[in-house]
Amino acid sequence: MILSDLRHYLKEHKSVALRDLILHFDTDAQALRGMLQLLISKGKVRQVVTNQACGTSCCKCDSTLTEIYEYCQVDSTGTNS
Repeated sequence: MILSDLRHYLKEHKSVALRDLILHFDTDAQALRGMLQLLISKGKVRQVVTNQACGTSCCKCDSTLTEIYEYCQVDSTGTNS
């Protein structure tokens, strides 16, 4: 997988759980997190802050389901929104 493939997928889907990226690209979570951090540092992607739980009290949610990444749209002024 190339970084541009990841960026394109996020741009197309707008908001994606890490788990979906793992399945789509058949790649390790840590490898994806590294690429996502690079896109975050470039202002192309942001991590959506969520609760680390689904709302129940069991606290057994897989972090890859609650770790959400979102493509940052560029507005007409050329800045990310």
